[in-house]
Amino acid sequence: MNQRISILILAATYVGTVVGAGFSSGKEIVTFFSLNGSLGTLGIAISGILFIIAGTKIMVISARIQAYSFREFNDYLFGIKIGKIVNIFVFIVIICVTSVLLSGAGAVFHEQLGLPYQTGIIVTLILCYIVILKGLKGIFAINSYTVPIMIIFSLFVVFAIFGQNPHKLMEQVIPGHVSEDLSWAVSPFTYSAFNIITAQVVLVPLGNEIRDERILRWGGFWGGLILFFLLLINHFSLSAFPETFTHEIPIAGIIKRFGIFIHVLFLFVIYGEIFNSVVGNVFGITRQLKSTFGLRYQQTVLIILLVIFLVSQVGYGKLVTVLYPLLGYISLFALVHLLFKKMP
Repeated sequence: MNQRISILILAATYVGTVVGAGFSSGKEIVTFFSLNGSLGTLGIAISGILFIIAGTKIMVISARIQAYSFREFNDYLFGIKIGKIVNIFVFIVIICVTSVLLSGAGAVFHEQLGLPYQTGIIVTLILCYIVILKGLKGIFAINSYTVPIMIIFSLFVVFAIFGQNPHKLMEQVIPGHVSEDLSWAVSPFTYSAFNIITAQVVLVPLGNEIRDERILRWGGFWGGLILFFLLLINHFSLSAFPETFTHEIPIAGIIKRFGIFIHVLFLFVIYGEIFNSVVGNVFGITRQLKSTFGLRYQQTVLIILLVIFLVSQVGYGKLVTVLYPLLGYISLFALVHLLFKKMP
């Protein structure tokens, strides 16, 4: 495959892994950035830098040590003893996050289509099982289509909002005052730590499979840069309508203003991104369990799907607003260790 195409596919897969229910619905962006107003913009810039550096480093290290799953990667990063504890933590985090994603799919079906919540969850589980059986090729395929569509869609929304009122955009870029509450300064680190630690379930296998460091470095760079721009333009769009912050799917409140066609397209975009992340996470956990316990691949996938189905019954909104920030703080330890770890 052409190197440039490989870089783009790798970047798209990185983006698709991070962009899930909370990101594409706007709930995650509101929680970590938009609630902080224009200071959230600075936080997003910090997150973008961390995504580029940490994501690339995970893939390059994985290629050099030939890590099959995140178990081998964390054993190298922290040592065997601490690595076992970290692997258990990562496993629990991925299960919780994937349950949030699955719950988000149910929220899309229920809140936007008027269909039963469980219908969205069951449909997603069935499609997920089919794609995961194809391995990395299946993950590459769905990200190659859904990520470019999401970028185009996000650009359309932000230009439509600020095209006639550019002064509103400047209000989101230039802070009117510096808040005494320093939560805005902590948010980019907890957000990045949380997403990078969860993304390792896909980034580690990618590094091991590709191994060409030029592709890995450029793929990590473009993937992190795209994540930065997506965070930025979605933050701008949401900040223009603060009344949507309390919604389960904040961005939907904005999209409805553009008519039924754009609204239907939005549903495809958000569901595609939720589905991407569910598939990536389940794939990563499957590889880890398969290498640890020697289970059959299909059997492992079914067990994981059953577990995340049970956890997803808690509800989407509660999981994002409570679970994500908590896991972000815990993940900071792993992120700091990764940034200062010498390359093998």
